[in-house]
Amino acid sequence: MLTSKQLKLLDYLKKSFKDNKVSPSFEEMKIALGLKSKSGIHRLITALEERGFIKRLHNKARAIKVLPTNDERTFKKPPVALRNFNSEDKLEKVVKVYGKIAAGTPVEAIENPEGFLSIPGEMIKNTNQHYALKVSGESMIDAGILDGDIAVLEKTENVKNGDIVVALIDSQEATLKRIRKKSNSIALEPANKNFETRIFGPKRITIQGKLVGIIRNY
Repeated sequence: MLTSKQLKLLDYLKKSFKDNKVSPSFEEMKIALGLKSKSGIHRLITALEERGFIKRLHNKARAIKVLPTNDERTFKKPPVALRNFNSEDKLEKVVKVYGKIAAGTPVEAIENPEGFLSIPGEMIKNTNQHYALKVSGESMIDAGILDGDIAVLEKTENVKNGDIVVALIDSQEATLKRIRKKSNSIALEPANKNFETRIFGPKRITIQGKLVGIIRNY
């Protein structure tokens, strides 16, 4: 996965090679991305090299080589909500990936996407918006959700008792839990006996999505 800035720099490098047959200078990259210092460009270049998108040829000026990769298609496509549904969509979708969601103690609410991710098309059953979050913590391990997994979620408030949801608490903290609604309360249940169920008034909870799938790296 690439962040939006990493993707923007990679696209700029490709365009520069195509137009000028040479890699741009760090100053040119800084201006193109609207950064205030070259240190930010150094970090982005290092990240792209670590992920196998580019290679630096050391001891040479303007020596950056863009490497071919089969994964580039993952970052070229727009989010699924902006795409037309056709035969290709039966194979895969592209969703925004946000930061960590707590399967344990709630963390700060996630707002800014980190990049994009291709997911199996069968995870998405309707035309609603979908997104992905990185799971942090072990409170949902008995539901098969482990620390480090990627949770794929349908953006909806229409959930039923027993669904695993992203719940926003007091407009500040987000957590991944199983939901139980009653007339005057909402219970957020873990799937790990070492964690306690937390109960809130209905006005304190906003549902931001329902779990539709898990992606795991081995």
